[in-house]
Amino acid sequence: MAKLYFYYASMNAGKSSSLLQADFNYRERGMRTMVWTAAIDTRSGAMVKSRIGLEAEAHTYAPTTDLWAKVIAAHDSEAIDCVLLDEAQFLSKEQVWQLARLADEAGIPVLCYGLRTDFQGELFPGSSVLLGIADALVELKAVCDCGRKATMNLRVDGSGKPVNEGAQTEIGGNDRYVALCRKHFSEALQ
Repeated sequence: MAKLYFYYASMNAGKSSSLLQADFNYRERGMRTMVWTAAIDTRSGAMVKSRIGLEAEAHTYAPTTDLWAKVIAAHDSEAIDCVLLDEAQFLSKEQVWQLARLADEAGIPVLCYGLRTDFQGELFPGSSVLLGIADALVELKAVCDCGRKATMNLRVDGSGKPVNEGAQTEIGGNDRYVALCRKHFSEALQ
């Protein structure tokens, strides 16, 4: 039975690397995958890229993309063995349910990778639904400067000072976000 998986973590925990490794494992065994990433993240174009240099071409999804329809259309022409989706925090509620339907009705495993919370400690919409309905939840680990598990994403400005206001979504990498444990996240915002 196919499942809907949610692999979540703070920034810099290796989510994209893990997705790319899973993609490689399927393809190495002669299986066909379909990789997706959020269109809102334009840093890499239609690619999933990891900080350690791994990358793969990807389809992009916007808030209005019908993932069920797109995957089923591709699956009907040549069977898809696994769907892998990066930046899952940007999924809409409807899209998460479409991915669940792919697992439940089409029998295609779906592996979603994304952030759990934003820079204010609030759940992203896609992450919220995935935490509620995924068959399997897997927390990937990042490390705070103190050595504890980093669970929070501190947004910083151009000079490295903490930011605690603004839009939920602001695309960036190490230049804009620092993964911290909850204690150091709270201290940085005080």
